Amino acid sequence: MTRRVPAPGPLIAWACLTVAIVAEVVGTSFMAHAARAGGWTGYLVMAGALALSYYFLALSVRRIAVGVAYAVWEGLGLTLLTLVGIAVFGESLSMQQLAGLLLAVAGIVCVTLGEAH
Repeated sequence: MTRRVPAPGPLIAWACLTVAIVAEVVGTSFMAHAARAGGWTGYLVMAGALALSYYFLALSVRRIAVGVAYAVWEGLGLTLLTLVGIAVFGESLSMQQLAGLLLAVAGIVCVTLGEAH
């Protein structure tokens, strides 16, 4: 007999999604660091953080629609990674890239506001 795990409440689901986003940003940041600096430690942190990210993303989709959760996860992750790239790695954005990023964020807001509560 298999035991069905109940879906978390909406606040817990959004908290899980937030943890998934933070873990994705950490993992991808360490990927960039490891690719530039070398060494296995960065890749190990990357693998662990990305696995944690997918785990919490999976928990969040028990309550949040998968398309909404994925859009928020990917979009906010992209935005935060852009900020990390600028602050930590000295990267820059063109005006076209900034405009695209702002449009992506606007789309995420629209998708999130359309989520049934």
